[in-house]
Amino acid sequence: MNKNKRVLIITYYWPPGTGAGVFRWLKFSKYLRDYGWEPVVYTPENPEAQGTDHSLEEDFPDGMTIIRRPIREPYGIYKALTGRRKEEKIQSGFLSEGRKPNPADKAAAWIRGNFFIPDARKFWIRPSVTFLKEWLRDNPVDVLVSTGPPHSMHRIALELKKRTGLPWLADFRDPWTQIDFYDKLMLTGLADKKHRKMEKQVLETADSVVTVSQGCAKGLEAIAQKPVEVISNGFDPDDFRNLPTFQHKKFSLTHMGSMNADRNHEALWQALSHLRDNLATFPHDLTLRFIGKTDFSVKESLQKHNLLSHAEFIAPLPHRKALENAADSAVLLLPLNNTPNAAGITTGKLFEYLGLRRPILCIGPEEGDAARIIWETQSGQTVGFDDQEGVKGILLSWYELFLKGKLQTSGTDSEKYSRTRQTEQLVSLLDQAKENASCL
Repeated sequence: MNKNKRVLIITYYWPPGTGAGVFRWLKFSKYLRDYGWEPVVYTPENPEAQGTDHSLEEDFPDGMTIIRRPIREPYGIYKALTGRRKEEKIQSGFLSEGRKPNPADKAAAWIRGNFFIPDARKFWIRPSVTFLKEWLRDNPVDVLVSTGPPHSMHRIALELKKRTGLPWLADFRDPWTQIDFYDKLMLTGLADKKHRKMEKQVLETADSVVTVSQGCAKGLEAIAQKPVEVISNGFDPDDFRNLPTFQHKKFSLTHMGSMNADRNHEALWQALSHLRDNLATFPHDLTLRFIGKTDFSVKESLQKHNLLSHAEFIAPLPHRKALENAADSAVLLLPLNNTPNAAGITTGKLFEYLGLRRPILCIGPEEGDAARIIWETQSGQTVGFDDQEGVKGILLSWYELFLKGKLQTSGTDSEKYSRTRQTEQLVSLLDQAKENASCL
């Protein structure tokens, strides 16, 4: 009989769905049993997933309980209003692949931000609370976990906390009102007030609040007026076994994941254009590889700087295939969103890049959390958003090493960001939450 302590994880993103939001709690769930905790997952059976990758299900612990319940989302109206096909997936972060945003897109964003608070999954809150309250009577757990965005998951856990008194850990993979696209929601004063009230209620009521970086933690602490724990994202060593190695055939710069307009930095394209025009061999060697969704504005910039002929656009791949493609790269591109919260951004792909052990070129705040991790692991270089000369200098030095067949990175001290280490941190918080509850 399994005597592990039990944690109920409320998450919108879960395999076979794909996207950055899937991996954090998939990997926690994979390793929790090693530390005496049994994960139980509550997730939609019909979410608006960005894609499908059944290979991710190989990480499920044997016999793991996954509760899937129907969700009703208003994306049919949204797609009709913006002229999208019914089968077309809605992209996060206001990414638009095929065309420039038009007035209908802006109108739809306004409706999305002002009427669906905290988000379009709000209609799942009440039926989830009703179902889980009954389910928990016959299937007790020791701790509740919610992970957002979407922040409707936190609202479900909040209501369950009120009804059951169970200890609750709220995990913020991204901020709420401090997220980089918050201003693009075009909120009215009333809608903004509602968002901030809900956010504060979640932060104040949760027994523990966790986020992914020091910068995000400081922002949440200012609202919550209490400590916020940091458990960074990480990489799973199992995912990186037997990958191809870089063959030094092309000076290939690869970006994995969504490449949105806020990551479209002119300094990078200007630097590459200069090197192409001034180094005889560079045009032959240069390849720009984009694995995943790429915003229309990025393709426009590449065309403007005569780089489009060097670009390869690869549709989203299963996770293993994406890593195999990226492994044979000279350089891994990490352009951060040029937004007010940039210093606290540590995207999931940063840690995947650490696992790939290829040089990382990060474009973002040189004193930010991502820059600190890259520096301490000796895994690459970080330059400011507008530092064309800095980008050019780094790429030139790396290109010279490439020509000699010596472009490598030491990747030291990256093991501290393994998923097993992150799970150890999580377990200490779960144990503490359970112990505190038992003392009441």
